[in-house]
Amino acid sequence: MLARFFNKASIKQLVLSNIVSIIFIALSLIGMMLSELNSVYIFNELINRISRNSFLVLSLLIPILAGLGLNFGLVIGAMAGQLSIIAVTYWQVEGIIGFLLCIVLALPISILLGYLTGRLFNATKGQEMIAGLIVSFFANGLYQFLLLVMVGTAIPMSNNVMIKPDGIGLRNTIALNGVNGNGGIKYALDGIFRLNLFYFIIILAVLLIIYSLYNLERIKKDRIVKKSKETYTVYVVASIVLIVISVLILLGDNMYKNLKIPLITWIVIAVLCLFNKLIMRTKIGQNFRTVGHSQHIAKVAGINVNRTRIQAVIISTVLASWGQIIFLQNIGTMNTYGSHMQVAMFSIAAILIGGASVTNAKISHAITGVVLFHMIFIVSPTAGKALFGDAQIGEFFRAFVVYGVIGVSLGLHAWKKYKLGKM
Repeated sequence: MLARFFNKASIKQLVLSNIVSIIFIALSLIGMMLSELNSVYIFNELINRISRNSFLVLSLLIPILAGLGLNFGLVIGAMAGQLSIIAVTYWQVEGIIGFLLCIVLALPISILLGYLTGRLFNATKGQEMIAGLIVSFFANGLYQFLLLVMVGTAIPMSNNVMIKPDGIGLRNTIALNGVNGNGGIKYALDGIFRLNLFYFIIILAVLLIIYSLYNLERIKKDRIVKKSKETYTVYVVASIVLIVISVLILLGDNMYKNLKIPLITWIVIAVLCLFNKLIMRTKIGQNFRTVGHSQHIAKVAGINVNRTRIQAVIISTVLASWGQIIFLQNIGTMNTYGSHMQVAMFSIAAILIGGASVTNAKISHAITGVVLFHMIFIVSPTAGKALFGDAQIGEFFRAFVVYGVIGVSLGLHAWKKYKLGKM
């Protein structure tokens, strides 16, 4: 078994297949050493960022598998989510009820916008990423016209907290913590229940042990299973190690045992992962894969290619609107005219760092990418300051990481494809 995994050819292929992720793992470790930030602070920030960003990144998967590439039109879904938040904040519906109302209101808006975006993508086949980027700028202009000019004139609104002093247009910033600083939809989902991180790890490890033992028993009875006996044995051993480490941390005198996760938010993210997994096993999911592989073959097979592509864009837009609501309830403040602008860039950068490409993406790519991208995002300002001795340069270093990572990742993926093609 070891000889199979550690021969020269296997190692070379493993490195080439994961070159992007390996580079950013190295950058994360170097950044952590240079920044000298407290590790407890880093992990706490990472938990928050995983909670608020994972849903948005996962909303990219279906368009990639359907052959639409990286959906820069994610910004349009984020706008739909923000419009629903504005309405719910104006009506002063608070807590989980307000959050669920945001979800419901965002649904028809994002379906309509997703349909229109899908129609545009069908008219610009082969140029969907550029079309998505341009249409997001166009939609942003309409969004600003609506909230800067129409609100207070054609759309009556009398909330002094939300409206600018002259009575026309919304303020630049809207607090989501209610009129009196108490309530609103801030932490409406995250605040339902928080569980200690290491209790969570123990629970997951126990479930993985049960799952692995069940499959090992199936292997004994000669039933077909997807993975080998050695793989499930590794799962059991790794789970036991995680349980031991978690128990030692919980029993010890350290700050790590105070780390907590927003359990309900993580369950929602897990449900989306399950949805992405299950939908690809349905007829519509198979249509997505077929269209993504070859539109010509899909047409020959009797699949309505244009309708399938529109369905993929609608699903992605709806998920992006819900992801933006989750994102903003975690932040607690909405930049009315700016919160949506970087959604696509950040999400696309994250999924590319995780190992995805413009034609292939998995749930593991999305989750890995969120962790690596935001690890770099956390440590890069302090690391830049330590490296260059200037706080401002540290901020420029962060901007470089955010905007440069997409180009670097795409270049590395192209190089990887070229090298694998020669092997």
